[in-house]
Amino acid sequence: MKGFREKAGASKCFSKSTPDTPNRSLASVGSEPGSSETAVKRLVTAGSMRRIHERVLGPSRTGISSSTSDIWLLGVCHKIAQDEALGDAAGNNGLAEFNQDFSSRILISYRKGFDPIGDSKITSDVGWGCMLRSSQMLVAQALLFHRLGRPWRKPLQKPFDREYVEILHLFGDSETSPFSIHNLLQAGKAYGLAAGSWVGPYAMCRSWEALARCQRAETGLGCQSLPMAIYVVSGDEDGERGGAPVVCIDDASRHCSVFSKGQADWTPILLLVPLVLGLEKVNPRYIPTLRLTFTFPQSLGIVGGKPGASTYIVGVQEESAIYLDPHDVQLVINIGKDDLEADTSTYHSDVIRHIHLDSIDPSLAIGFYCRDKDDFDDFCARASKLAEESNGAPLFTVTQTHKKPVNHSDVLGETGGVPEDDSLGVMSMNDAVGNAHEDDWQLL
Repeated sequence: MKGFREKAGASKCFSKSTPDTPNRSLASVGSEPGSSETAVKRLVTAGSMRRIHERVLGPSRTGISSSTSDIWLLGVCHKIAQDEALGDAAGNNGLAEFNQDFSSRILISYRKGFDPIGDSKITSDVGWGCMLRSSQMLVAQALLFHRLGRPWRKPLQKPFDREYVEILHLFGDSETSPFSIHNLLQAGKAYGLAAGSWVGPYAMCRSWEALARCQRAETGLGCQSLPMAIYVVSGDEDGERGGAPVVCIDDASRHCSVFSKGQADWTPILLLVPLVLGLEKVNPRYIPTLRLTFTFPQSLGIVGGKPGASTYIVGVQEESAIYLDPHDVQLVINIGKDDLEADTSTYHSDVIRHIHLDSIDPSLAIGFYCRDKDDFDDFCARASKLAEESNGAPLFTVTQTHKKPVNHSDVLGETGGVPEDDSLGVMSMNDAVGNAHEDDWQLL
């Protein structure tokens, strides 16, 4: 970010790249000699991980901006006065409001000491789980917006809002928490997800779709942990491979109908748009439109980062992206849904990290939350305008219906299968280091 003061410090998918790496010395992971857990343990030896992480993400850049340019944070504009940028906060409260907004976003990072995942002995996601954690953060923000509204800020005093505590409970690190890393990996098996493996944005989006579908089948409509439809946007108007993804209004309507089991014409909906915007770097043509997505009131940010090191990008200022970093390692904590006095400090951060937009990995996923049909219509109008003004390089487009008939069981993800020849964007620990493969999925 210009002017930032630096401190020391199941389908065709994206190219395989260098491994997910944390940004500080890490505790080792419980493992058995000769197992994949041992590989994780080798990855997190003290001292080496910081050096690897700095080679991947670059030197740590933290702090507030000395620029007076507006900061867009998940659809909200924070105006920074010149005296604030120079360090005098007496002028107005723009910077303080930004800091409060940023620190109210839910941070979900590496954990160690949780129950073993499945039949493995892996008790930590250090070194491989950053894409899962980044996606958990995006879904957590969607739930915050749905249940508490975008203006919500974390209270300074306890007891906390019950809705807030219940959301954190959903992302605990055990099989009893619906959106735990354990359950995500189980739901994503069809897309190649496995403990100890890195996963790409497309497979991650489809795994969330699968997890929501499984839980919907097990519970009643009024008991949904994720009270919204999920629509993974991909393919062109004809449903073919390649080209910019297309938000099909008819498909969105069908997702809502399936979610409500035919009881409603429209429901809240979470849109996930996996993209590949270049080979090794984001094509500069996409950066202006990528930045403008943060001005949408429906914005949930971006799951992305540097190759092999996913982050959750929540805002932009000028040419820089502001993000929450899942690479800090913390002890496991499972918050009870009725514990309104819980210590939730590890789920938030006031450390503002940033990366230049042209440095992010071209494989990413954008999220949007639409509360109702009017909100969705507003999103479509904004997206269509953005596509029209993209100079021939739209991130995605909007259409009412497909020009050709498509298999809507595939559109709705009801088959649960994955073609055998798909590139899933998933790599084992043995394959992740030192291997790069050209992406062949929907390259824009």
